[in-house]
Amino acid sequence: MKKLLLILFVVLTGVQVYAQKFKSSESNIRFFSKAPIEDIEAVNTEATSIIDVDSKSFVFVAPIKGFSFKKKLMEEHFNENYLETDKYPKAIFKGKIENWDVGKGEAVVVAKGEMSIHGVEQQVSIEGTINYGDDNVTIKSVFLIALKDYKIKIPKALFYNIAEVVEVTISFQYQPYVQN
Repeated sequence: MKKLLLILFVVLTGVQVYAQKFKSSESNIRFFSKAPIEDIEAVNTEATSIIDVDSKSFVFVAPIKGFSFKKKLMEEHFNENYLETDKYPKAIFKGKIENWDVGKGEAVVVAKGEMSIHGVEQQVSIEGTINYGDDNVTIKSVFLIALKDYKIKIPKALFYNIAEVVEVTISFQYQPYVQN
């Protein structure tokens, strides 16, 4: 009888006995390069991401061709000459969210894992904020990427046009992931 009451309680209260996963419903990745001659900015809203709250695993995939520039020629050079998107079409981060007590509300956290850009994988540690609600999650972060770490070469003629370190800002909105 006690087991039946426990099962009924779990079913009626909607307590989930499976891993709580969230999939991105909105994404925004922006990079900004401040250089002496010209600032460069691009935005990508085509990235996808999943968070597994129980394991604190976090992954995002951004199609490089999804970055949109104000100047189309800049976008063309970015894709063909620097990021070689035909050869390396995606940027990927996969790792775990450290120091997160998985409580509701906002927390400052660190995601540690592997970032892959331009065919190069680097171990990274990225600080950000996570806001965990009943039916949504938001992640935001601002971090720096050194182009040389990912073997992205800047021609000497353009040294003053492109910064060696770019600022990356990410923002992901998540909804519960329902597997069909």
